[in-house]
Amino acid sequence: MLKNYFKIAWRNLVRNKGYSAINIGGLAVGMAVAMLIALWIFDELTYDKWHKNYDRIAQVMQHQTFNGNKGTESSLPMPLVAELRTNYAGKFKYLAMASWQGDHILSVDEKKITIEGNFMDVDITRILTLKMLQGSYDALKDPHSIMLSASTAKAIFGKDDPMNKVMKIDNELTVKVSGIYEDLPYNTQFRDLHFIAPWDLYVSSRAWVQRALKENQWGNNSFQLFTEIADNTNFDVINKKILHAKLNKVPADEKKFKAEVFLFPMKDWHLRNNWENGIQTGGFIQYVWMFGIVGIFVLLLACINFMNLSTARSEKRAREVGIRKAVGSDRSQLIKQFFGESVLVAFISFIGAAIFVFLLLPWFNQVTEKKIFFPFSESLFWLLSIAFVLFTGLLAGSYPAFYLSSFNPVKVLKGTFRAGRFASVPRKVLVVLQFTVSVALIIGTIMVNRQVQHTKNRPLGYNNEGLVMIPMTTPDYRGKYDLLRDEMKSVGAISEMTQSSSPLTQIWSNNGGFKWQGMDPNLDAEFATIWVTHEYGKTVGWEFTQGRDFSRDFKTDTLAIVINEAAVKFMNVKDPVGKVIDWDEKKFVIIGVIKDMLMQSPYEPVRQAVYLLTNRNFSFIHAKLN
Repeated sequence: MLKNYFKIAWRNLVRNKGYSAINIGGLAVGMAVAMLIALWIFDELTYDKWHKNYDRIAQVMQHQTFNGNKGTESSLPMPLVAELRTNYAGKFKYLAMASWQGDHILSVDEKKITIEGNFMDVDITRILTLKMLQGSYDALKDPHSIMLSASTAKAIFGKDDPMNKVMKIDNELTVKVSGIYEDLPYNTQFRDLHFIAPWDLYVSSRAWVQRALKENQWGNNSFQLFTEIADNTNFDVINKKILHAKLNKVPADEKKFKAEVFLFPMKDWHLRNNWENGIQTGGFIQYVWMFGIVGIFVLLLACINFMNLSTARSEKRAREVGIRKAVGSDRSQLIKQFFGESVLVAFISFIGAAIFVFLLLPWFNQVTEKKIFFPFSESLFWLLSIAFVLFTGLLAGSYPAFYLSSFNPVKVLKGTFRAGRFASVPRKVLVVLQFTVSVALIIGTIMVNRQVQHTKNRPLGYNNEGLVMIPMTTPDYRGKYDLLRDEMKSVGAISEMTQSSSPLTQIWSNNGGFKWQGMDPNLDAEFATIWVTHEYGKTVGWEFTQGRDFSRDFKTDTLAIVINEAAVKFMNVKDPVGKVIDWDEKKFVIIGVIKDMLMQSPYEPVRQAVYLLTNRNFSFIHAKLN
């Protein structure tokens, strides 16, 4: 009987080619959209789960209170790791200090590549459960060693065995390859961790890091700390124990910040990383649920379309129903037949949808910055696909099956069948629902697009046309800036060049301790702090609202400061030009106020910022091309 149902269903589809094409095509498109969204959601929900002990890994973080607002940050002081190892040893299985991941130059002889990596404690290999292809988890115990990902080793050494080969980091630190690990998958926080160098090497090669260690600098929040907790405890227990691990150690003048140390579990890093006033308020998980709802709505629209088309043809199917009932078919058999038809349509639509998804995945990955693949070889995928086809087929065929099977055979065969004045009401309701959902999705799309366009068109506060940024990743740049600038200007390649401590798209340093006349004594004055050279303003094209730019003609500009409009508002001063700011045991004079420069997320307000001159080692060169 089941075979007969599908045979009749197939004949109906073949006989009505136009109707079948519209039905199958519409359902296929809806299923394709739902499948793409489902693959994206699965990728998001499995983020970081590659790591074996995913549910016991955490990053140590802290809350601090500034001007009555509790802020949350991952930057921590160096002495904290020793405090946790000494006084809370039984709570942690592994602890690993880390610098900040970024681009570095790895070189062997004349061969150089720029790639992302980090300096980390030896325990990081166990925390992340790296899959070692060569070497062991203890490969970083030698302070002059380095571990490479498989792709990095291949890029540098080709087919040669990389083990024990000597190389340099940033043309400065000489290290020996002690381990090769499998590249981490794309949906992990550490996907770009292409090399790991020893933490001890980082400490010994940076004078400011050595000072932070030797001087026990609890106020220097410049480092990261990762952990895997012990098997006999949980995050809540540890958080209660370590809450004041920093507060109890900081100097008296820093206790006002009320530091609270806590563990941020890996399972929340990607999807629940928003904090407001010290409270976790969600994050990207909101977009996951939103897109899930969109996927359900799109599939629902396709199913409603199927229902409406099926019931619209009710009079053409009426004689078939009447004859079947006259020869002995009961209603349950007819319901099964119509469900069989809808499942067959859903199955054919699924094949079409799978083809659409396979063809669209490269474009979809580019748009979403993912590396999702079509899981042909996964048995779970095919089980879910069968369930998906059955669910869609039964949902789409539910109303037509019960509606068509309800016809009176006598009236149908006599030719007196009429649907009745209320028979079309359900279909009208479905049409209204279909249009309502469609309009809601269109309005939502327009709103999102307008928000994106708003952020894209938000004033930058500087001119980025022809502006290039060069990270100074090796010491080869040091002492050569003036020569490089003069040479490039003489050949007409650039109109101006400058150096800075932060990139134009990020703020790397925030400092407190600023004081000025009329300052609220209860205010904790923290500013984004950017060190620059004299030509910074001319290069980036910042815009002044008051005062003037830095100038080499004024020797006193070594103690001058330029602030942005957000800083003026934060300081609550009128006519700030000429005002004196005390900081770092020096007196700085405000010489100018610039329009706010957008240096962070376009969705966030601009931070109060100060720009100062210095001869320190900079991190970036900015050049304005001719």
